[in-house]
Amino acid sequence: MRILACLTIFAISSLAQQGWWMKEPLRWLQTNLREPDSGTDPIALAREAARFRANVLHINMGGITATYPTEVPFHRRSPYLKEGRDFFGEAMREAHRLGLRVVARFDFSKARKDAFEAHPEWFFVKADGHPVIYNGLYSTCINSDWYREHAIKILSEALEKYEVDGVFFNMFGNQSTDYSGNFVGHCHCGTCKRLFRERYGRQLPAKPDDDYRDFMFRSSREVAALFGKLIHEKRPQAGYFNYIHEHTDGIMSESNTALARPLPLWPYTSSDNVNKARNSEPGKMSVNLCMQFVDYAWRFATVPDGEIRLRLWQNMAHGGALAFAINGTFAQQDRQAVEAARPIFEWAARNEEYLKGQENAARVMLLARGETSNYRGLFRFLSEEHIPFAVSTNLDWVGKRKVDLVVAPVAEEKGLAGYVAGGGRVLYAGAREGSPDVKGYVRVRDKGRFPSLALADLLMLNGPFTVLPDDAAARLTLIPPSMFGPPEFIHTDMKETHTPALVARDGGRSAWLPFELGSMYYRLSLPAHAGLLRDLVRELMPSRQLVTDAHPLVEMTLMRQGARTLVHMINLSGHSQTAYFTPLKTGPVRVEVEGEFTKARGLREGRELAVSRRGGRTVVTVPGLADYELIALERQ
Repeated sequence: MRILACLTIFAISSLAQQGWWMKEPLRWLQTNLREPDSGTDPIALAREAARFRANVLHINMGGITATYPTEVPFHRRSPYLKEGRDFFGEAMREAHRLGLRVVARFDFSKARKDAFEAHPEWFFVKADGHPVIYNGLYSTCINSDWYREHAIKILSEALEKYEVDGVFFNMFGNQSTDYSGNFVGHCHCGTCKRLFRERYGRQLPAKPDDDYRDFMFRSSREVAALFGKLIHEKRPQAGYFNYIHEHTDGIMSESNTALARPLPLWPYTSSDNVNKARNSEPGKMSVNLCMQFVDYAWRFATVPDGEIRLRLWQNMAHGGALAFAINGTFAQQDRQAVEAARPIFEWAARNEEYLKGQENAARVMLLARGETSNYRGLFRFLSEEHIPFAVSTNLDWVGKRKVDLVVAPVAEEKGLAGYVAGGGRVLYAGAREGSPDVKGYVRVRDKGRFPSLALADLLMLNGPFTVLPDDAAARLTLIPPSMFGPPEFIHTDMKETHTPALVARDGGRSAWLPFELGSMYYRLSLPAHAGLLRDLVRELMPSRQLVTDAHPLVEMTLMRQGARTLVHMINLSGHSQTAYFTPLKTGPVRVEVEGEFTKARGLREGRELAVSRRGGRTVVTVPGLADYELIALERQ
């Protein structure tokens, strides 16, 4: 409850503003520079970024290592910074001359031994009383004066000396693991102990609990507010970017990989991040960094070209920044990712008119709630069905945008009462907390209501199921677990029940599946599960904004840009298990969109498309789709 209260307070006091990051098409390049890179040519870096067609250069400035001649104590200058040189300043001035914005990168999560010896109270303390040391660096504490006073001195120096266009902070707050994945626990420094006792009336817990998570949430937001206030005071036109949402102007996220990432891989990672950010907080820009490396231990080894391209197309298709990150300068030892991204940046530069100021035009809202696989299964279903949708972590959109249907991966959402009372419709797909796991089936009793299930009389059920009072009129019912072996005994004891597996609510305006259908679809992709979802969506929302004959692996988004409507098409057919190959070319693809337009242009291929209209809708045909296409629809 404390966390929810804090979220409300921080949302009200947000410093987000309509700055350049909302008005300009962003082609964002982050260079995670190493210390030796500060001894290279900063002018060359800025020029190479311009040739790459980036218009935002995101480079290291300070925190762990300063790439400029800092005068603040305990702020280490790079030992590779040549006498009389200012790597950051020179790169910034050249980038500005070439028309690029410059975002300064800071990381205050670690500092040097001299700072630790002079001010041990600034640093993270493990339960055993020892500091956290990684590659000679000491982890700092978010509640200490390192963040709340000394970092302010460093930022003040930087902001007063340099005309930065934005500031970004990496590794914000106390981390419970190090880069190698070693668990270090939570901080037991004197400041954390004192503040926790003052706020919660008890000692720090041995393991993180709800109070401790609230404590860390509040602590990081307090520092975020301090940094945001300083940035906007010193540089009113500069943007503030962070991986947390509160007090910032942009929402940072990453599409990345890791060896320990559970399967199946999530090919919609960029779409998920950007869609969620842009529609949860439409007043902020989403900067979803496409990370080129495999995992921390292999930062110079790049992921497949197809994965890079897919992430970048998805960023733009959902109205976010085209954002790409590299480790070091352009002198890469594995240049595959850079060369995969380069033509996309070049194309985006040529077509930037169509990529700025995009807003999601979908009238289906998917709530980011509940268990991850349940949410992801519903996300995948909507994408494969080509149902345009927006994702939100909140209900701030209620009363502000027209929504025909809400899809909620939970059993109930009380905040939707007003929406439903106003005629809105909701599909709930989730069990109540504490519901037992059931390995059984769902019986289809009303075949006429489920045309997609003509060949399926029952559906697999596995996972939490909320048992409700019997209903003889239920269209779907529970078949409880029964024998499944040996073959001679398979389900010979199967029992039918009147336990409903589908419940009508709100006079038929809402439907509730009391189990995690999305989780099963995410894991197994059974056609019967997709068919059930398809029929329920059709019943609740008879008319769709977009209809197409595209393959399910063609992801499509419907965006609005003033009077212009944009249809993005992304070919995901190159994704296979852990591989990302060149997508299979498909087409022709027919697309029917709500609204009457007189002109259509395919921007990827650079050609006019024939337009026909009927019943208030516009039909265009894309002759062929390789990896991506953007259809611009206009009225002359």
